[in-house]
Amino acid sequence: MTITLERTSWQRVCEFDDLEPAFGEAALLGSTQLALVRYDDAAVFAVDHLDPRTGSPVMARGIVGSRGGRPTIASPLHKEVYDLGTGECLTDPSLALRVYRTRIVGGSVQVEFEA
Repeated sequence: MTITLERTSWQRVCEFDDLEPAFGEAALLGSTQLALVRYDDAAVFAVDHLDPRTGSPVMARGIVGSRGGRPTIASPLHKEVYDLGTGECLTDPSLALRVYRTRIVGGSVQVEFEA
């Protein structure tokens, strides 16, 4: 049996104040395109920038909102709604959006990423 350990590290992406509340921004971390979403004055979410249905890099331009108290982003192409915390698609259970853990340290947004 072979056990593979995933190594992750926290990568600084930008300053928290560089992000506008309720809007997304695209970021490149290695070769991975991310959509960073500043949800409010305390929370930043990171998800794949690629739309799960089409593979187009558009999620940072999605519509930020909430559904049932859950922070969400809707694809700007087909309007599927995704939970920003879990990646679950609330409008089509066959789709999912990859999410990444984030934290704010000394005013900088960091994303946990495979090393």
